[in-house]
Amino acid sequence: VELDDLPDDEEPKVLREDTRRRRRKKAISSSSGASMDQITVEFVLPTAARGGSGPDTLPLEVAGNWTVEQVKAQVWLKAVTLNLCPDFYQRFSPDHCILLYQKKGNVCEIYDKHQVFQTLDCIRYWRALKKDVGRIQLVPRPQPSDESLQYQRYLNYLIGYDVTDVSNVHDDELEFTRRKLLTPRRIELSDRDAKLYSMDPWVTRKPLPEHLLTKVSNAHVLMVIHIRTASQTIKVSIDDTPAQVDEHGTDHSCSYVEMVEEYLYGDEPLQDFNWIRQCLKNGDEIHLVLEMPPDTDLDLVQKEDWAQVDDCTGVAGTHEQLTIDEKDHERVFTISMWDCNRKFRVKVLGIDIPSLPKIPEFIVFIEASIFHGQQLLAQERTSSKTFSEEVLWNCWLEFNIKIKDLPKGARLNLQVVCGKQPLTPNSKGASTYQDNTAGTGKTKSRLLYYVNLLLIDHRSLLRQGEFILHMWKMPEKSEESSSSINADKLTSATNPDKASAMAVAILLDKYCYPVVLPKSRNAEGGERGQREMPNHLKKQFAAIVATDPLHPLSPEDKELLWHFRHECIRDPRAYPKLLGSVRWGRQEDVLATHRLLERSSAWDSSGLDVGLAMQLLDCHYSDAQVRSMAVRKLETLEDDDVLRYLLQLVQAVKFEPYHDSALVRFLLKRALRSKRIGHFLFWFLRSEIAQSMHYQQRYAVLLEAYLRGCGEDMLQDFRKQVEMTEALQKVTREMKAMSADKCDITAQVVFQLRQKLETLQLSGLPESFRVPYDPGLRAGALMIEQCKVMASKKKPLWLQFKRADPTTLSRDPIGIIFKDGDDLRQDMLILQILLIMESIWETETLDLCLLPYGCISTGNRIGMIEIVKDATTIANIQQSVVGSTGAFKDEILSQWLRDKCVSEDKFQQAVERFLYSCGGYCVATYVLGIGDRHNDNIMITESGNLFHIDFGHILGNYKSFMGISKEWVPFVLTPDFLYVMGTSGKKSSPHFQKFQDVCVKAYLALRHHTNLLIILFSMMLMTGMPQLTSKEDIEYIREALTVGRSEDEAERHLLDQIEICREKGWMVQINWFVHLVLGIKQGVEKRST
Repeated sequence: VELDDLPDDEEPKVLREDTRRRRRKKAISSSSGASMDQITVEFVLPTAARGGSGPDTLPLEVAGNWTVEQVKAQVWLKAVTLNLCPDFYQRFSPDHCILLYQKKGNVCEIYDKHQVFQTLDCIRYWRALKKDVGRIQLVPRPQPSDESLQYQRYLNYLIGYDVTDVSNVHDDELEFTRRKLLTPRRIELSDRDAKLYSMDPWVTRKPLPEHLLTKVSNAHVLMVIHIRTASQTIKVSIDDTPAQVDEHGTDHSCSYVEMVEEYLYGDEPLQDFNWIRQCLKNGDEIHLVLEMPPDTDLDLVQKEDWAQVDDCTGVAGTHEQLTIDEKDHERVFTISMWDCNRKFRVKVLGIDIPSLPKIPEFIVFIEASIFHGQQLLAQERTSSKTFSEEVLWNCWLEFNIKIKDLPKGARLNLQVVCGKQPLTPNSKGASTYQDNTAGTGKTKSRLLYYVNLLLIDHRSLLRQGEFILHMWKMPEKSEESSSSINADKLTSATNPDKASAMAVAILLDKYCYPVVLPKSRNAEGGERGQREMPNHLKKQFAAIVATDPLHPLSPEDKELLWHFRHECIRDPRAYPKLLGSVRWGRQEDVLATHRLLERSSAWDSSGLDVGLAMQLLDCHYSDAQVRSMAVRKLETLEDDDVLRYLLQLVQAVKFEPYHDSALVRFLLKRALRSKRIGHFLFWFLRSEIAQSMHYQQRYAVLLEAYLRGCGEDMLQDFRKQVEMTEALQKVTREMKAMSADKCDITAQVVFQLRQKLETLQLSGLPESFRVPYDPGLRAGALMIEQCKVMASKKKPLWLQFKRADPTTLSRDPIGIIFKDGDDLRQDMLILQILLIMESIWETETLDLCLLPYGCISTGNRIGMIEIVKDATTIANIQQSVVGSTGAFKDEILSQWLRDKCVSEDKFQQAVERFLYSCGGYCVATYVLGIGDRHNDNIMITESGNLFHIDFGHILGNYKSFMGISKEWVPFVLTPDFLYVMGTSGKKSSPHFQKFQDVCVKAYLALRHHTNLLIILFSMMLMTGMPQLTSKEDIEYIREALTVGRSEDEAERHLLDQIEICREKGWMVQINWFVHLVLGIKQGVEKRST
C-alpha cells in the first residue's frame, strides 16, 4: 500500500495495520541517528524581490527534530540575514504567517507550532512520492471576511453559544478541534450522495417482524396513490421498490413517492420503509403522493475559508525519535516523557474565593488525585487549614507515580474539602461521596469544590508551569444541577463564572523543553512465552466473562485476566473485564495492551453487540485506542439504530478525555449523512449546550462542525425551529410568572395567553416549522382559540398548531405542550430507553403498544412534549365520574373504555390493547425502578392504550421510592386495572392469565439483553440523575433483572411482583384517593397532560 493511498484519518484502520508495522521497522533500521535527519525544504515567501518574476524562495536544511515554531523562526532569521524585503521581516514576527503545502490538489496548513517537524504529514507524503525537496509556502495569516464573520454569528445563534469565545480556556484545544474536524467533514461531504441526502429515506434492514407479517395478505398490500388531484388504488408486493410501484400504472416521470414528509426512494423494498411499517402496525391505509424530487441545490454548503489541517496534527513521534539516549544533547529540542524517571508532583499554592460560603465548618484541605477513567492512580492531600477567603499552602505534593507512567487521558482532580475538626494530613481515606467520613476519627468532611486538569494535553505534551483553575461548586442535593453531577465531575472544563468562583493556584514542574508523550516505542523482545490457560482456570475465566457489567472484579480476577490476556483477547466479550483489569498507571502494561489490541483481529471480525461496544464508551475507559475500537464497531450500525442510540452516544461524549475523538467524528459523519440523524443530533446537543456549563464548549464545537456541513436547507429549518421555540419559551415563562402562586387557572389568564400568542403570530413568527421531536411533522399557524394554560404546578402551555404539509391527508392539529421548570433531559433518557426496549421486543416478535411520546428539551429546564391525542389521565377518569370517591370504584375505568368504543368488537380490541400496554409498562417501569406512580402520571387513550408520563419528576426523587417506603409497589396494577382484565379480588380470568403471560414474555426478552440495559441504565444514572450516594442505585437494575438466576427463577420472580401489586393495589388506591381529596379541596382542576 502506498502510504499515500491510506485513508486520511488518524484512527488506525485495519487496512493500515501492516503498513504501520512496516513503517516502524523502517524507522528502526535507519540507525539511531535517523531522528536527526536533515530535511531539505524550499520555502515560498510572502514577499517578492524587486523586479523579480515571482515570490522570494528560500531553501533551508531543516533538522527533523526542530519544532514547527523553530523552523519558522529559522526561515525568518535567514530572510533578515539575506536582507530580503526588510520592512516586512523586520516589522513582523514569524507568527504573522502560516505554513501551507499542497497535497492531492488540496491546500493543507501546518497548524501546530509545537509539532516536531519529522512527524508532519507532509514529510510522510513527500517520502511516499520519493521527493527530495518539499515545498512549503508562507502566507500572511488570513483575516476573516465580513461575510464569514456574519456567518459565524449566525451559527453561534443556532448553537446558542459563541464558539469563538476563548476567554475560558487554558490552551487552544477548542480552536484546534474546530480546525481538525474540518477533515472528516470534507471527506463526508465529498462522498455524500446529493439525491439520497436531500430525500433522506427512512429505512431499516431488519426483517419484517411476524406480528406485522400477519397484516399482509400473501406478501401484497393495497396502496392509494395520489397524483395532483386524482388518486388510484393499486395492489403491490411488499418486495417491490418505489421505482417498481411507479410502473404499476402511473405514467409520470417523477418517481418519488411520499407522504408525511417522508420520501420513499431508493432500491430498498417497500417493506423496509419505516412509514410503511408504521401504517401496517397501526392498521392504517397506505397513502402515497407522487411528487417531483426536491432540488438538491437547496443543500448547498457554504465554502470554508479555512485550509485543511495536517492529518498528523497533534500526533507525537515515536520514543526512538524523541529519546535523549545516545544523542547530542545540544541538539535535543523535545524530550520524551518516557525518559522522565522522577515522580510526578504538583505544588499547591493556595485557594481564593471572592465570598466565603455560609458553612459552619472551619477547616479545609485540598485532595489531589490522579485518575484514568474511574481508576485512581495516585492520591495525596494537603494539611488542613482554617477556611478563609484566601488560604495559602505553598507546598509540594509528591505522588506515588512516575512521570513516565502517566497515561494519555490522565486527569489531575483537585477537590476542596472541608471538615469540622483538624484532620491529619495524608490520611488515605478518600472521600468519594459527600457523606463519607474522611480517614480520621468520625468527622464528616464535605466536598465543596472540584476541578480537573488533563496532565497531558491534546497534542500529547505534558503540562508545565502555573495554572489558576476556576473550580466548580458541588451542588446541594436539592439543587436542580445536581441531576448530572456524576458526569459533571469528570469535565476538564473550568468554571466560566470567574467573578464568583473558587480559584485554585497550582504549579507543575517546568522544563527547558516541551515534554511529549510518544505515540509508541519498539517492542523489546516480544512478550514472554504465552502460557496456555490450564483447564481448572478455564471455568473460572468463563464465569468471570459471563458476569454482568456491574459485577465488581476482585483483585484475583483482575490478575487472572491480565496473566492470561492472550487468551482473553480472543474473546471480545471479555474485553470490558480485561481492559478494566489493566493498570493504566504502568507504562509497560499500557503498551502491552495497545500491542495486543493492534494484533488481534477477534474484535473486528466478531458480530456487532451494541451493549458491548457501549460498555467500552462509558466512564470507566479513557484510553483513546479502546474507545476508537468501540466506535469502529458502531460504524456498522444502520441509520435506524444510530437514531435509537443517538441520545446515549451524545451523553457518552462526556466521558471522552479530549474534545476531538473517534466518537465525536462518528456522530459528525453519521449526522452529515442523514438529515434525520442530523436533526436529532442538533437538538440533543443544543439542549446540553443550554444547560450544561460543564460540557458546553465541547458540544458547541461538535454542533458547529455539523452545521458547517448540513447544507442551507437544514440551516433554514433549524433557524425557524429556534425562533419558534425562543418565542414560545418567552411566553411560557411570562405566563408562569403571572399565575405563579395560584393553583387554578382563571379565564383571565387564558385570555392573556391568547392575546400574547395573537401578538406573536402577527409579529412575524415563522409560517411553519418542523416539530423538534418529530421532523416528519411540519407545524403551521397557531390555532389560538384552542390554546390554554394547564392547571398544574409548572403552568405548562397547551398549544395547537395547524398542519403545514400540503400533502398530508390528516387534518388533525399538532398538539404541543410547552413546559418550563422540569429538566426534560431526564424524560428524554427514559423515553429513549423505552424505545430501545420496544426494539428488543420487536426482535422477539412482541408488540407491547408502548407510547414513547415525543419530548425534547429545548433550553434550560424548558422544552416541548407531544400531546397524545384522545388520551386522558386515570385520575381524570376516576374524578369525572364520582367526584372525590372515584378512587374506590373499580368498574369506572372499564366503563369509560366501553363508552369510548362504538362496538363490542372495538371494546374487545381496546381491552386487548390495554392488556398489552399495561404489561409493557409494568415490565419496563419495574426494570428501570420507576413503576411506583400516581394515577395522575398514567394516561390511557380511547383505544385502550395505557402509558406513563412525566418521568423527570420521579427520577429527581430517585431515593425516595427505591424500596424505602413501606407502601412501595414494583408497578401499578390496581383493582380498576384488573377489572378491565375481567378479574377482581383473588379471582383469575383468561385475560389476566394472558396479561401474566405477556409480562413474563416481555421480561424474559429484556433479560436476554441484560448487559445492554445495564449499561444504558448506568449511563443514564451517570448523566441524568442526581448524585449517586450509594452503589444500590446502580445495583437496582441487577436485582430487577434477576442477574445470574435461571429463566424459571426469573419468571417466578416476576409473577411474585405481580402478586405484590395485587395485594397492595387497594392501598395504592387509598393513597390516590387521599391525593384526590386534597386536590379537590384546593380547587385544583387536575391536569390532563
